[in-house]
Amino acid sequence: MSMHALVLNRYHGPLELTELARPNPAHGQVLVRIAASGLNPLDTKIRAGSGEHAKHPLPLVLGIDMAGVVEAVGPGVDAFKVGDEVYGMTGGVGGIQGSLAQYAAVDVNLLALKPANLSMREAAALPLAFITAYAGIVDRARLQAGQTVLVQGGAGGVGHVAVQLAVALGARVFATASARDHDFVASLGATPIDHRTQSVEQYVAALTEGRGFDVVVDTVGGPTLDASFAAVKHFGHVVSALGWGTHALAPLSFREATYSGVFTLYPLLSGEHRAHHGAMLREATRLTEAGKLQPRLDARRFDLASAELAYEAITSGTARGKIVVEVA
Repeated sequence: MSMHALVLNRYHGPLELTELARPNPAHGQVLVRIAASGLNPLDTKIRAGSGEHAKHPLPLVLGIDMAGVVEAVGPGVDAFKVGDEVYGMTGGVGGIQGSLAQYAAVDVNLLALKPANLSMREAAALPLAFITAYAGIVDRARLQAGQTVLVQGGAGGVGHVAVQLAVALGARVFATASARDHDFVASLGATPIDHRTQSVEQYVAALTEGRGFDVVVDTVGGPTLDASFAAVKHFGHVVSALGWGTHALAPLSFREATYSGVFTLYPLLSGEHRAHHGAMLREATRLTEAGKLQPRLDARRFDLASAELAYEAITSGTARGKIVVEVA
């Protein structure tokens, strides 16, 4: 049997609608009929061949996040059954087929049941963002209720999920954002900060009486990670998903604060700790169904035929929310 998929045959090249053999689920896998593929800025780097940490050999099928329906169950699988609606961060890196295709054979450890109150399109927007946020805020920083949290880039794809997760955990949340996104950030339960008109020292003084924040979540990287080191409280913690650069650690050391990085792709690339991805998504489902988590989607609709425009929306910086390609 065959399926349609968008295939990239050369880096920077076009996404070509191609007929491929439909995969069969191996031991520990299910075959998912994909309904929606969530795109991330990382997808554009992989397409360009510049994601050194996420190499995907050619020819490749992009798409890290997805939502869909279990079509068939492989040997050794009892966690899911045919007809289950699922979602996850399941491929598009390291030679694993991505979600810009009609079907994918997926490791069940990477999946969870889709939140009942989300559409397929909405669910496909969550996995990478939530896993990144949860790994940083819960696994690394071990956030406690009542602590103060600063989310750098609070209106972004990972940022707006991190804000909602921190609020759900009972923290006092603050978030940097451009002025146009202040109302949105405030609607999520955070105090917005205009980092373009206020220095780190100014907003730390105004909002924390100069003490700094217990936890700082950096979703931007570069100079923003340096600003995070200057904003953290004495004995606080900074976590970043974009700590790729060279940074001076003196501000962190003088505060006796700690730092940790999040490499969300590691379970996909290595095969290790995949079950924790599924566990994190089950928590995302619980929070979503409790009304505490909602992804922000760009209003534009894309399908396989218009996926090039979806990528352009990311690379041009015009996206206001997560970009999702509807497959089914």
